[in-house]
Amino acid sequence: MRPLLTALPLLAALAAPVPAAEPQPMTADEFDRYSTGKTLFYATRGQAYGAEQYLSGRRVIWTFLDGECTQGVWYESAGQICFRYDHDPDDPQCWSFYRSSTGLMARFENDPAATELVEVNQSREPLVCTGPEVGV
Repeated sequence: MRPLLTALPLLAALAAPVPAAEPQPMTADEFDRYSTGKTLFYATRGQAYGAEQYLSGRRVIWTFLDGECTQGVWYESAGQICFRYDHDPDDPQCWSFYRSSTGLMARFENDPAATELVEVNQSREPLVCTGPEVGV
């Protein structure tokens, strides 16, 4: 009976919950596989933020959902996913993306306290862009 009493603390320790591991950011390949061919819609603090269409070749089209769109590209830099847009090519926007049970979560790494986005919807349809550079 004594060996069982000495084993109880060990059994209790084994049954204790293990802290969850810190989620790891997606790699560029994981992000590419997840996003290419989709339009993802993002929100922050419960409010619509914008949408991005992910094209082949790591090309993107971004909108703040105001009808105006800007084209750009994304690339991996130091483990982050960075976006360079045509309207401001000298100011890359770098993010860490994480998968969750409901979609993506993105943390703005240029200022991590500033913006966290969550994916709220996705579509295979392209963005509808009405300006400013629309036309033939």
